[in-house]
Amino acid sequence: MIKRFHVLYVGQIELDNIGLAGTPANDRRYSDERLREVFATARDVAQLMDELGYDVLWTAEHHFQREGYECFPNLIQLGLWLATQTKRLKFGCAFNVLPMWHPIRLAEDYAMADIVTDGRVIMGVGRGYHTREVETFGAPLINAEANRELFEEQLELLLKCFNQQSFHHKGKYYECPPAVDYRGYRLKDITVIPRPKHLPVEIWMPIASGKTIDLMARYGLKAMVTLNGEKILDDVVRAYHAAWLKHGQNKELGEDVIWGAGVFLADSEEEAIRRVEPAHDERYKWFAPFGFVRYADEQGRTWGTPGAPARVPLLRDGVAQKAWFCGPPSHVIDGIKSIEAKYPGLENFMIHWAEGLTPKEFKEQLRWFAKDVMPAFGRGRETRTPYHARAVGV
Repeated sequence: MIKRFHVLYVGQIELDNIGLAGTPANDRRYSDERLREVFATARDVAQLMDELGYDVLWTAEHHFQREGYECFPNLIQLGLWLATQTKRLKFGCAFNVLPMWHPIRLAEDYAMADIVTDGRVIMGVGRGYHTREVETFGAPLINAEANRELFEEQLELLLKCFNQQSFHHKGKYYECPPAVDYRGYRLKDITVIPRPKHLPVEIWMPIASGKTIDLMARYGLKAMVTLNGEKILDDVVRAYHAAWLKHGQNKELGEDVIWGAGVFLADSEEEAIRRVEPAHDERYKWFAPFGFVRYADEQGRTWGTPGAPARVPLLRDGVAQKAWFCGPPSHVIDGIKSIEAKYPGLENFMIHWAEGLTPKEFKEQLRWFAKDVMPAFGRGRETRTPYHARAVGV
């Protein structure tokens, strides 16, 4: 049963001339002043979510984005600051791109944030998907196998930092510590200072492939699945459940999963589609070339594979796929509940902020959703389920 409500804000500015016929994504270039506006936007949205009883605001790490779509380079710093601007809302990292970090530095930064915010920053990791970012930082991405190999060793090192009082790590990419002399003795191990206050650390990761799912279960990572069509969502939730079984743990179907979808409330489905369609289309102008069209056709074939559609999706495709819920609150509630009913362990629903939607309009949507949708799931400001860092799920 859905108990907690999340929002994903990837860090876009208020974009102009949006939609399929608007400014091409690659032609967008904004001033420093415009690109800085995302921090005030994040603060304003976080404060509103805090007031309305939402649980977690997730943001995304990206770099070099003069196009204005994803403008947060450091999620732990961002979450640390936002925690000082709010009372109880938590801040999720979706995701710290491990190949662009040294794992020990990331572990130290997270531990400090965990301590000083008393557990209000949530760890998430990913492998990256922008060649401009990952390759510029000197890590592999074009070579997918090298990227996966590096990521897994980094994850092992990160977990040692969190879970072991002292350790020595030697792998293909890292030796920590190296065998050097220090103050009259030879280094054999190191102790990371500080370690997080709340252990074990919950770590979330996006589900991207079968190999990723097995790795997640093997290392105990929790899963985020967002804007997937109903068929693909079902495939990955069941594959994630099966991977945990393989590694000896029988979770409920949907347990430790955050399911994200697009939502737009209006008096009718047609009005909602008309109003949010340009923002939806702006998202896919940017994201479709990265392979982020996770829909299946009538035969179950993933879009972009032989025989399946290869075009940029329309909002009506997303509505039909139950990746988007558009219309009056009762209609949106029914749609969300139709997915919830399939997964007895599913406790987390996330609203995806369509990249072309203005902050003003999105905040209006958050207010309406909190007022007329969340109570249908037993949630209101007076019945809010607290998030505890030690809880089994977010």
